[in-house]
Amino acid sequence: MARKHEVEPAARADQDQARREQDARERLLALGADQLDARPWQPPPVPPAAADLARYALWRATELAPDDLLGALALLPAARAEAEGLEAGLLFAARAAGLTWPQIADALGFNSPQACQQHYQRLLSRRDAAG
Repeated sequence: MARKHEVEPAARADQDQARREQDARERLLALGADQLDARPWQPPPVPPAAADLARYALWRATELAPDDLLGALALLPAARAEAEGLEAGLLFAARAAGLTWPQIADALGFNSPQACQQHYQRLLSRRDAAG
């Protein structure tokens, strides 16, 4: 069991990252990202995904202040987590639809079905570890 003084810095780092992400979301929405078209799979009032906000920042990069670009960079861990969740969901759906690991491995460019399965297990492990 971790001691209190060992947990506090990790918890503080997580809180700091969450604050940076929230600040970046609010700032990019105020700069016009709130005008992005809604995604049909995200009914209102679901805000834009971190990946959408990062794309918006890249699209408007020449107009953004350096601090806004830093904020967009702070969204990348959340965007990666979104992409990994999407990948895990699609892999699950593919298997549920009867696709084989060799078929899936070929579609994703893996050298073997086993490598693809291991990749899927790592995605699930990271998701479970994140909470």
